[in-house]
Amino acid sequence: MQTSSDFVRLPYTPDLTEGGIAYALRSLPYSSFERLSAYDRIRRKVAGAAVELAFRRYLSQQDVPFQTAAATPFAAHDQYDVSLAQPPAGDGRRCDIQSFLISRRNQILEMRRNPALMLNAPALVASDQHAADERSESDLYVFAFLAGLTAVSQNDLKKIIETNLPRYFIHAMPELWRKPMHWNPLGTLVLKSESDAETLVEISGQDAGREFLTRTVNLPPKTRVTVADPFYSIAAIHVKDMPSARLGIHFSVSKKTYLIAPAEWGNIWVYGMDIYFTGFITRGEFRQRANLIAPNSRVFQYEHTRVKNLAVPISELKPLQDLLTRAREWKSPGEGVR
Repeated sequence: MQTSSDFVRLPYTPDLTEGGIAYALRSLPYSSFERLSAYDRIRRKVAGAAVELAFRRYLSQQDVPFQTAAATPFAAHDQYDVSLAQPPAGDGRRCDIQSFLISRRNQILEMRRNPALMLNAPALVASDQHAADERSESDLYVFAFLAGLTAVSQNDLKKIIETNLPRYFIHAMPELWRKPMHWNPLGTLVLKSESDAETLVEISGQDAGREFLTRTVNLPPKTRVTVADPFYSIAAIHVKDMPSARLGIHFSVSKKTYLIAPAEWGNIWVYGMDIYFTGFITRGEFRQRANLIAPNSRVFQYEHTRVKNLAVPISELKPLQDLLTRAREWKSPGEGVR
């Protein structure tokens, strides 16, 4: 059994959040979520992408050879897994990073004072995800915790604006606009802000080939501005600071106007502190040893789990450094972890 001294603890840098946001925006057309939980889900997607970026950076720093490969044929086309193997060896061992954002202040303090607390946490994988995944039994789950705060409440938002901390406000568009049933051009867009101040707006969506498309538009106060770019979907609207008035988008093809109220924006910036890589396990061993965690269970990561999960204790994982040592020595995809 491993101990907390086997954990790999990495400092967090703001560029990881920037990279996570870039990925999250590109993944919105492939995502489904309830409107009430949209921004919480997006922040977790930002955090997950940030951890994966940190993992790749750490592999490079440790001179561990790796490749990237498309995660699944049905995922966002820019989602890639890390594969641990020397380039001539082929695909190697794919690493599926299962990361968890811990944003409760008291829990973060406890984790930083005593990382051993994480040994008793479950290494969770959603059972539907594990069952549907067609990857090899020799591929790997790598588990990580990101200790990081979020600014969601009005009081927190006021503080970050007053202290000029980073923030990233978006409005996630409804599914009708993020992934429309019929793939047709939306036509000319007309934007107007009811604010008395100038507003800089960034539109994110997709073009005819489903490639990511973004345009930045400067909106003078209470003035209509036309955008003629070939958007086929609109995933999100981004502004630097939360507007004090409504913002409207008119779609010429549908002849509909979509209004965004001041309260309908979410700050998706993740204020990361530390990343803890707590170990790994092969998919085959995980399948054999995992226990079921029922929905609505309280676990280290969540007050209540939303779905049925499979889990083994973090304490029973293998240390990440063991994996990296072996990865440097692998000569072919057939060698490695058992």
